[in-house]
Amino acid sequence: MTRRWGTLTLCAAALLPVATGCLSAQPQPAPGPADGFALRYEQPAAADRAAHRFLRERAVAAPVLADLNAYLTLPHGVTVVARSCSGEGTGYDPAAHRIELCYDDLAEERALFEQAGSRAADDQLAEVVRETLYHEAGHALVDALDLPDNGARAEEDAADDFARLMLLRARPEGEETLLTAAHAYDLAAAADPEPDPEDEHAPNATRAEAHRCAVHAEAPTRHPTLATPPRAPCTTTWPHTRDAWLKDLRPLLRP
Repeated sequence: MTRRWGTLTLCAAALLPVATGCLSAQPQPAPGPADGFALRYEQPAAADRAAHRFLRERAVAAPVLADLNAYLTLPHGVTVVARSCSGEGTGYDPAAHRIELCYDDLAEERALFEQAGSRAADDQLAEVVRETLYHEAGHALVDALDLPDNGARAEEDAADDFARLMLLRARPEGEETLLTAAHAYDLAAAADPEPDPEDEHAPNATRAEAHRCAVHAEAPTRHPTLATPPRAPCTTTWPHTRDAWLKDLRPLLRP
């Protein structure tokens, strides 16, 4: 696994140093919300029934979308569709204003935690899904704001930074989500140490460290073990990145 939530092929415009989850061509979805983020579940393939049940019973996605809608107003609706993707990977389709959250990705992520001996794989998986939804919402915001196209890798990095921004608004819960996601990136890097040259995301180990850097910068006293010498610049670099996103988001921030 190159890194969970494989990228697809339709990409939005780009932003800061952050990432994009692209999508292959899909049939046009049913009309979505007039504005804001809305959620829809599709019936799963037989192999994905457990993941479908997990998402619905844990109600992982709805609080993320409620948080986004309370914080931002969009010029158009974005539909989040939970569905079986047959390995295509979770991503954002700018043509349809649609995020696809793939049931089949969850099995891969759960396997990483279970193979590492985790006794809390369900809790960790829920955290990873939350981080992923904020990441894909970052792509939707790059699209909605028509931010400059600096390339696919830059947009992927920017989407990661948007996820960090949103999660670090809710502390300490968001910090723990980012640290769990960083652990997932570490496990993915260990399982597949050679980055896929076609993957538009940063390498898994780089994404993990960027999460820890932001957590350290926002809450150095709450996470003293993160205060290593290589992370000393984080207290400067992360606030700069966060504030750049906030400046771009200003037209969409709710009063």
